[in-house]
Amino acid sequence: MKNTLMIVLLGLICGTAAHLGWFHFSGAARLGRPEAQLAWMKESLQLTDGQLERIKALHDQSEPQLRALAAREEGMRAELLAFERERRTEGRIDFLEFARFVEKRRGLDRECIRSTQQLVAAAAAVMTAQQREHYYYLLEPALKTGVTHPPG
Repeated sequence: MKNTLMIVLLGLICGTAAHLGWFHFSGAARLGRPEAQLAWMKESLQLTDGQLERIKALHDQSEPQLRALAAREEGMRAELLAFERERRTEGRIDFLEFARFVEKRRGLDRECIRSTQQLVAAAAAVMTAQQREHYYYLLEPALKTGVTHPPG
């Protein structure tokens, strides 16, 4: 049972490290500011000023929710570190508590995916069919979670 917990913890840590590594080395970190992201979108997708304004409004509307999700994610990381600290110092862990943590983490992951899919779909709805196709192509590696493409 101790090995199972170790494997699960190692998997979570490696998954988080892989995600952060991809984000950093893919250049996405350089686009951290919303203004830089929107400027990139305008140039890459050849958006009109009107389209850019509507997409900016969508991002502004979703910002409080995204910040709340990010804060919850940070709390989950701290909780995972506490589990790891307990495992190292005491050599044991409360498996029921850890199972609740894993379920809570899955729920947060589902919320993050749903929120991202909604924002992507709303932004795509502002675009022409050609822009939308290019947008989905660019986002595909980051959105392997199954974003559904609206008709059009």
